[in-house]
Amino acid sequence: MSTLSNSRNIFWQECPVGKHERQKLLNQKGCVVWITGLSGSGKSTLACSLSRELYSRGKLSYVLDGDNLRHGLNRDLGFKPEDRTENIRRVGEVGKLFAEAGLICIASLISPYRKDRDACRTMLSDPNFIEVFMNMPLELCEERDAKGLYKLARAGKIKGFTGIDDPYEPPVNCEIEIQQTGGFCPTPGAMAGQVVSYLENKGFLQYQ
Repeated sequence: MSTLSNSRNIFWQECPVGKHERQKLLNQKGCVVWITGLSGSGKSTLACSLSRELYSRGKLSYVLDGDNLRHGLNRDLGFKPEDRTENIRRVGEVGKLFAEAGLICIASLISPYRKDRDACRTMLSDPNFIEVFMNMPLELCEERDAKGLYKLARAGKIKGFTGIDDPYEPPVNCEIEIQQTGGFCPTPGAMAGQVVSYLENKGFLQYQ
């Protein structure tokens, strides 16, 4: 007796148009740019600026924003550690599909746990997972507090908030690190330029 849910009854369907054909059509190489950091560190700002810069160069990208995804794909998940892990796993799988489609997928999530981000890296070949660490001090993120979340967390109205009563584990070997210089944050354009330069140097903005 077997059911359709058993993995032995599920088969991978190959299609004649593959990743290389799609990349050739778009004249770019699919990858996942994974932006991680504390709330208020500038992840969404970078994601949108990067997407705009790529568009201006004729390159196709798509932003997977952590908050936006919790309105749909991940709306059934909370913020317990196991829910955070599942949240990241799902985004990693979707990002992999976008990369397979030949797009530059920009994932913007706090993604506080190193093991969860590393699990996403293993879904793709290593060069196609580009981890961008928004290395901004907690004090700056709290000062920005555009959503008022730090204030609520400090008041005890939000539990398990990253950076306050839940840990953030910074990357050990990220591809790109963005931080203050001389006490000043780089502009959105400068941050996007740093990532675009990396993509260009690694050959993602053309297909050969």
